[in-house]
Amino acid sequence: MSASLIYDLAPIGSIVAWSDGTPRPPERFRKKLAAWKTRNSHGRLIRKEGERNVGTTSILPYFTLHEGDLGANDVIAIRIHRTFSLDSGLTFKVVGRPALGSVRVFDRPGANAELVHLADNRQATAEWLSRHGYPHAVLSEVTADEVAADEIEGRTAA
Repeated sequence: MSASLIYDLAPIGSIVAWSDGTPRPPERFRKKLAAWKTRNSHGRLIRKEGERNVGTTSILPYFTLHEGDLGANDVIAIRIHRTFSLDSGLTFKVVGRPALGSVRVFDRPGANAELVHLADNRQATAEWLSRHGYPHAVLSEVTADEVAADEIEGRTAA
């Protein structure tokens, strides 16, 4: 599916894979494999941003995926995010959706909010927030209506 379909249909918290369609090189070709992995991977959808104007320049809508974290001993040193505009030539696929009853934790209210955690339930959310301290966190539970809308509109097959 295209980047614009991911932007329009995939709910925040979904796992999205992207690919350029090329076959994976053998392990012995380390540099080629590393380059391939940047164009063929997956991550959690954490943000969608609409079209904006900066001066006379118009910036297309885009979405951001959280690919992973680098660090040690439960300390995250670097977060790896990938941002894709709607004109991306890559192919995308929704690999997983947030489960019914899970709770999305956003860093702040408003249109520029970013998903910082996806908890299994309200209790796990409260525990996570007590350890990570987001004072302006906004919680959004995945409801049965949202899951049903995805199924009725055919989004689960995407």
